[in-house]
Amino acid sequence: MPEGDTVWKTAQLQHAALAGKVLTKSDFRVPRFATADLSGEVVHEVVARGKHLLHRVGEFTIHSHLKMEGVWRAYGPGEKWQRPEFKARVILDAPGVQAVGFELGLLELIRTADEDDTVGYLGPDLLGPDWDADEAVRRLAAAPDVPIYVALLDQRNLAGVGNVFSNEICFLRGVLPTRPVGETPALDRVVDLAFRLLQANKNRFTRSTTGDLRGGQTSWVYGRTGRPCRRCGTKLLGGELGRVEGQERVVTWCPRCQT
Repeated sequence: MPEGDTVWKTAQLQHAALAGKVLTKSDFRVPRFATADLSGEVVHEVVARGKHLLHRVGEFTIHSHLKMEGVWRAYGPGEKWQRPEFKARVILDAPGVQAVGFELGLLELIRTADEDDTVGYLGPDLLGPDWDADEAVRRLAAAPDVPIYVALLDQRNLAGVGNVFSNEICFLRGVLPTRPVGETPALDRVVDLAFRLLQANKNRFTRSTTGDLRGGQTSWVYGRTGRPCRRCGTKLLGGELGRVEGQERVVTWCPRCQT
Protein backbone atom coordinates (compact mmCIF):
# COMPACT_ATOMS: atom_id res chain seq x y z
CA MET A 1 0.00 0.00 0.00
CA PRO A 2 1.46 3.41 -0.93
CA GLU A 3 3.14 5.48 1.75
CA GLY A 4 2.15 9.05 2.48
CA ASP A 5 4.94 10.49 0.35
CA THR A 6 3.63 8.68 -2.75
CA VAL A 7 0.10 9.96 -2.17
CA TRP A 8 1.40 13.49 -1.56
CA LYS A 9 3.26 13.44 -4.88
CA THR A 10 0.15 12.13 -6.63
CA ALA A 11 -1.90 15.00 -5.20
CA GLN A 12 0.70 17.53 -6.35
CA LEU A 13 0.68 16.19 -9.91
CA GLN A 14 -3.11 16.04 -10.07
CA HIS A 15 -3.40 19.56 -8.67
CA ALA A 16 -0.94 20.91 -11.23
CA ALA A 17 -2.93 19.29 -14.04
CA LEU A 18 -6.47 20.15 -12.93
CA ALA A 19 -6.64 23.05 -10.48
CA GLY A 20 -8.63 26.01 -11.77
CA LYS A 21 -10.05 24.15 -14.76
CA VAL A 22 -13.71 23.48 -15.51
CA LEU A 23 -14.58 19.84 -16.08
CA THR A 24 -16.10 19.15 -19.48
CA LYS A 25 -16.98 15.58 -18.56
CA SER A 26 -16.83 13.15 -15.65
CA ASP A 27 -17.25 9.40 -15.86
CA PHE A 28 -17.55 7.42 -12.63
CA ARG A 29 -17.24 3.70 -13.33
CA VAL A 30 -18.48 2.40 -10.01
CA PRO A 31 -22.17 1.50 -9.62
CA ARG A 32 -22.94 3.79 -6.69
CA PHE A 33 -21.83 6.95 -8.52
CA ALA A 34 -22.35 5.92 -12.14
CA THR A 35 -24.94 8.66 -12.72
CA ALA A 36 -22.92 11.44 -11.06
CA ASP A 37 -22.08 14.31 -13.41
CA LEU A 38 -19.52 16.97 -12.46
CA SER A 39 -19.30 18.58 -15.89
CA GLY A 40 -19.32 22.36 -15.64
CA GLU A 41 -17.80 22.32 -12.14
CA VAL A 42 -14.48 23.95 -11.27
CA VAL A 43 -11.66 21.85 -9.82
CA HIS A 44 -10.61 23.91 -6.82
CA GLU A 45 -7.71 21.80 -5.66
CA VAL A 46 -6.35 18.29 -5.17
CA VAL A 47 -4.86 17.53 -1.77
CA ALA A 48 -3.59 14.55 0.18
CA ARG A 49 -4.76 13.70 3.68
CA GLY A 50 -2.44 11.00 4.93
CA LYS A 51 -2.94 8.20 2.41
CA HIS A 52 -6.23 9.61 1.12
CA LEU A 53 -6.68 11.76 -1.99
CA LEU A 54 -9.25 14.54 -2.17
CA HIS A 55 -10.18 16.10 -5.52
CA ARG A 56 -12.32 19.10 -4.56
CA VAL A 57 -14.66 19.93 -7.42
CA GLY A 58 -17.45 22.47 -7.07
CA GLU A 59 -19.22 21.64 -3.80
CA PHE A 60 -18.07 18.03 -3.96
CA THR A 61 -14.99 15.98 -3.14
CA ILE A 62 -13.88 12.90 -5.03
CA HIS A 63 -12.42 10.83 -2.21
CA SER A 64 -10.11 8.02 -3.24
CA HIS A 65 -7.59 5.65 -1.71
CA LEU A 66 -5.01 3.90 -3.84
CA LYS A 67 -4.83 0.75 -1.65
CA MET A 68 -2.59 -1.83 -3.35
CA GLU A 69 -3.02 -1.27 -7.08
CA GLY A 70 -4.47 2.19 -7.54
CA VAL A 71 -2.90 5.10 -9.40
CA TRP A 72 -3.99 8.48 -10.74
CA ARG A 73 -2.58 9.67 -14.06
CA ALA A 74 -2.95 12.88 -16.08
CA TYR A 75 -2.77 12.71 -19.88
CA GLY A 76 -2.50 15.33 -22.58
CA PRO A 77 -4.76 15.38 -25.66
CA GLY A 78 -4.41 12.13 -27.61
CA GLU A 79 -1.86 10.68 -25.21
CA LYS A 80 -2.09 6.90 -24.85
CA TRP A 81 -3.11 5.49 -21.50
CA GLN A 82 -0.51 3.36 -19.76
CA ARG A 83 -3.14 1.00 -18.36
CA PRO A 84 -6.07 -0.76 -20.02
CA GLU A 85 -9.37 1.12 -20.11
CA PHE A 86 -11.30 -1.52 -18.17
CA LYS A 87 -9.18 -0.71 -15.11
CA ALA A 88 -10.30 2.93 -15.07
CA ARG A 89 -12.61 3.76 -12.16
CA VAL A 90 -13.08 7.47 -12.85
CA ILE A 91 -12.24 9.77 -15.77
CA LEU A 92 -12.17 13.56 -15.50
CA ASP A 93 -11.94 15.60 -18.69
CA ALA A 94 -10.92 19.25 -18.70
CA PRO A 95 -9.43 21.53 -21.36
CA GLY A 96 -6.04 20.11 -22.35
CA VAL A 97 -6.01 17.28 -19.82
CA GLN A 98 -7.66 14.00 -18.93
CA ALA A 99 -7.20 12.64 -15.38
CA VAL A 100 -7.83 8.94 -14.84
CA GLY A 101 -8.00 6.97 -11.61
CA PHE A 102 -7.10 3.33 -12.21
CA GLU A 103 -7.88 0.39 -9.89
CA LEU A 104 -8.68 2.65 -6.97
CA GLY A 105 -9.21 0.67 -3.79
CA LEU A 106 -11.79 3.19 -2.63
CA LEU A 107 -13.74 5.76 -4.63
CA GLU A 108 -16.66 7.86 -3.47
CA LEU A 109 -18.23 11.23 -4.09
CA ILE A 110 -19.04 13.27 -1.00
CA ARG A 111 -19.87 16.87 -0.22
CA THR A 112 -16.75 18.83 0.66
CA ALA A 113 -18.52 20.14 3.74
CA ASP A 114 -18.78 16.54 4.96
CA GLU A 115 -15.12 15.57 4.53
CA ASP A 116 -14.57 15.30 8.28
CA ASP A 117 -17.11 12.49 8.41
CA THR A 118 -14.80 10.51 6.12
CA VAL A 119 -11.23 11.48 7.02
CA GLY A 120 -11.68 13.36 10.29
CA TYR A 121 -10.54 10.34 12.30
CA LEU A 122 -7.00 10.58 10.92
CA GLY A 123 -4.17 11.74 13.14
CA PRO A 124 -1.88 14.67 12.33
CA ASP A 125 -0.72 14.51 8.72
CA LEU A 126 3.06 14.21 8.46
CA LEU A 127 2.99 16.09 5.14
CA GLY A 128 0.02 18.33 5.81
CA PRO A 129 -0.54 21.85 7.12
CA ASP A 130 -2.08 20.42 10.28
CA TRP A 131 1.08 18.59 11.37
CA ASP A 132 1.28 18.58 15.18
CA ALA A 133 4.14 16.51 16.60
CA ASP A 134 2.94 16.83 20.21
CA GLU A 135 -0.51 15.51 19.27
CA ALA A 136 1.06 12.59 17.39
CA VAL A 137 3.12 11.69 20.47
CA ARG A 138 0.05 11.95 22.68
CA ARG A 139 -1.93 9.61 20.43
CA LEU A 140 0.86 7.05 20.28
CA ALA A 141 1.31 7.10 24.06
CA ALA A 142 -2.42 6.60 24.66
CA ALA A 143 -2.09 2.87 23.85
CA PRO A 144 1.10 1.81 25.69
CA ASP A 145 0.64 -1.94 25.14
CA VAL A 146 0.51 -1.79 21.34
CA PRO A 147 3.74 -2.77 19.51
CA ILE A 148 5.50 0.35 18.24
CA TYR A 149 5.51 -0.96 14.67
CA VAL A 150 1.73 -1.43 14.74
CA ALA A 151 1.17 1.93 16.41
CA LEU A 152 3.13 3.72 13.69
CA LEU A 153 0.96 2.11 11.03
CA ASP A 154 -2.24 3.22 12.77
CA GLN A 155 -3.40 6.23 10.76
CA ARG A 156 -5.37 7.47 13.78
CA ASN A 157 -2.05 8.25 15.50
CA LEU A 158 -0.19 9.96 12.66
CA ALA A 159 -1.21 9.89 9.04
CA GLY A 160 1.15 8.85 6.29
CA VAL A 161 3.40 6.10 7.67
CA GLY A 162 3.21 2.82 5.77
CA ASN A 163 4.99 -0.50 6.01
CA VAL A 164 8.26 0.73 4.51
CA PHE A 165 8.66 3.66 6.84
CA SER A 166 7.46 1.76 9.91
CA ASN A 167 10.13 -0.91 9.38
CA GLU A 168 12.81 1.69 8.77
CA ILE A 169 11.85 3.89 11.73
CA CYS A 170 12.06 0.94 14.12
CA PHE A 171 15.52 0.09 12.83
CA LEU A 172 16.83 3.64 12.92
CA ARG A 173 15.55 4.11 16.47
CA GLY A 174 17.04 0.76 17.51
CA VAL A 175 13.83 -0.83 18.77
CA LEU A 176 12.26 -4.18 17.94
CA PRO A 177 8.98 -3.85 16.02
CA THR A 178 7.29 -5.83 18.82
CA ARG A 179 8.42 -3.51 21.59
CA PRO A 180 5.37 -1.95 23.30
CA VAL A 181 4.87 1.78 22.86
CA GLY A 182 5.04 2.24 26.63
CA GLU A 183 8.53 0.73 26.68
CA THR A 184 9.79 2.62 23.64
CA PRO A 185 12.12 5.45 24.68
CA ALA A 186 11.83 8.99 23.38
CA LEU A 187 8.57 8.83 21.45
CA ASP A 188 9.13 12.43 20.45
CA ARG A 189 12.27 11.37 18.57
CA VAL A 190 10.37 8.52 16.91
CA VAL A 191 7.77 11.00 15.68
CA ASP A 192 10.42 13.50 14.59
CA LEU A 193 12.19 10.78 12.59
CA ALA A 194 8.93 9.83 10.86
CA PHE A 195 8.41 13.48 9.94
CA ARG A 196 11.94 13.92 8.61
CA LEU A 197 11.84 10.72 6.54
CA LEU A 198 8.58 11.58 4.80
CA GLN A 199 9.62 15.17 4.22
CA ALA A 200 12.92 14.02 2.72
CA ASN A 201 11.15 11.69 0.29
CA LYS A 202 8.08 13.68 -0.76
CA ASN A 203 9.71 15.32 -3.77
CA ARG A 204 11.55 12.34 -5.21
CA PHE A 205 10.34 9.24 -6.97
CA THR A 206 13.04 6.93 -5.60
CA ARG A 207 12.32 6.53 -1.91
CA SER A 208 15.38 6.16 0.29
CA THR A 209 15.89 6.00 4.03
CA THR A 210 19.63 5.35 3.77
CA GLY A 211 20.47 8.43 1.74
CA ASP A 212 21.58 6.20 -1.15
CA LEU A 213 19.40 6.26 -4.28
CA ARG A 214 21.10 3.36 -6.04
CA GLY A 215 19.08 0.21 -6.71
CA GLY A 216 19.18 -2.21 -3.79
CA GLN A 217 20.71 0.39 -1.47
CA THR A 218 17.68 2.47 -0.51
CA SER A 219 16.54 0.71 2.70
CA TRP A 220 18.12 -0.48 5.93
CA VAL A 221 15.87 -3.46 6.61
CA TYR A 222 12.68 -3.26 4.53
CA GLY A 223 12.63 -6.04 1.92
CA ARG A 224 15.96 -7.42 3.15
CA THR A 225 14.95 -10.37 5.35
CA GLY A 226 17.75 -12.93 5.48
CA ARG A 227 20.39 -10.51 4.25
CA PRO A 228 23.18 -8.99 6.40
CA CYS A 229 22.49 -5.87 8.42
CA ARG A 230 24.09 -2.85 6.79
CA ARG A 231 25.43 -1.74 10.17
CA CYS A 232 26.66 -4.88 11.93
CA GLY A 233 26.45 -7.71 9.38
CA THR A 234 24.05 -9.81 11.44
CA LYS A 235 21.47 -11.78 9.44
CA LEU A 236 18.19 -9.85 9.38
CA LEU A 237 15.14 -11.68 10.67
CA GLY A 238 11.59 -11.42 9.39
CA GLY A 239 8.02 -12.20 10.33
CA GLU A 240 4.50 -10.81 10.34
CA LEU A 241 2.90 -8.41 12.78
CA GLY A 242 -0.41 -6.58 12.99
CA ARG A 243 -3.19 -5.49 15.30
CA VAL A 244 -5.89 -7.58 13.60
CA GLU A 245 -5.57 -11.20 12.50
CA GLY A 246 -5.49 -11.41 8.74
CA GLN A 247 -4.09 -7.88 8.39
CA GLU A 248 -0.53 -8.58 9.44
CA ARG A 249 2.33 -6.91 7.58
CA VAL A 250 5.80 -8.22 6.83
CA VAL A 251 8.40 -6.92 9.29
CA THR A 252 12.18 -7.18 9.16
CA TRP A 253 14.62 -6.38 11.94
CA CYS A 254 18.19 -6.79 13.11
CA PRO A 255 18.39 -8.90 16.31
CA ARG A 256 21.58 -7.10 17.31
CA CYS A 257 20.88 -3.45 16.44
CA GLN A 258 17.26 -3.50 17.63
CA THR A 259 16.33 -4.30 21.22
